[in-house]
Amino acid sequence: MNLADIANSLHGRKASSGWVARCPAHDDHHPSLSLTETQNGRVLVKCHAGCAQTAVISALRARGLWPEGQQRDPSSDGWGNLVATYDYLDERRALAYQVCRFERWTPQGREKTFRPRRPDGRGGWRWGHGDRWLLYRLPELLENPIVFVPEGEKDVESLRSFGFAATTNPGGADGWRAEFNQYFTGRDVVILPDNDPPGWTRALAVARGVLSFAATVRVLELKGAKDISEWFEQGHSELELIVRLDDIHDP
Repeated sequence: MNLADIANSLHGRKASSGWVARCPAHDDHHPSLSLTETQNGRVLVKCHAGCAQTAVISALRARGLWPEGQQRDPSSDGWGNLVATYDYLDERRALAYQVCRFERWTPQGREKTFRPRRPDGRGGWRWGHGDRWLLYRLPELLENPIVFVPEGEKDVESLRSFGFAATTNPGGADGWRAEFNQYFTGRDVVILPDNDPPGWTRALAVARGVLSFAATVRVLELKGAKDISEWFEQGHSELELIVRLDDIHDP
């Protein structure tokens, strides 16, 4: 895969200093991506419409257009490495968008960033979730009478690994939206807050939102752990979680 191959796949044209093409990281109708090549064969990309370099590279990789072994410039890597993707499906189990989890190391420690992307209809991706926000694992939510609501996708997967139905919202602690509440109609809802102030603020927002729709709403505090994933990692079992539920009362 060389520079010309990448540019041609993006409907590019030759320019004085390299190539100009449509940026794969956004809906680009007017070619805004410049591609150049260094003397040692390194491909350089820049979106003049404002997309971050890491977003452009991730979009190229998703299309199979990024050269194997090509390294990113750490100084321009604003998001870090893509370590996980979470599929958000609609009621018909069609993929609406993914949430991508990026991680990088800084002097302050590990930082994580989440970015949504959706299919572009041509085998690639566009950044953004589109016109509709969905709950994670929505089809499973609709099939189960008892649903856990932790804060993140990783926590949902932790619960699912023990056989529980679980869901969450995109956007983290500030991402709960009113249109999510209707999906909990007639269900028993167990909210699992992250053990920090934003986590408890979100738990209150979720509880208030679903209260008039759900059959029951319970908030379960997991003392000594940041979240349900860490709680399981500490050696607690699914049976212990069920017992904890029996120890709290419905509001």
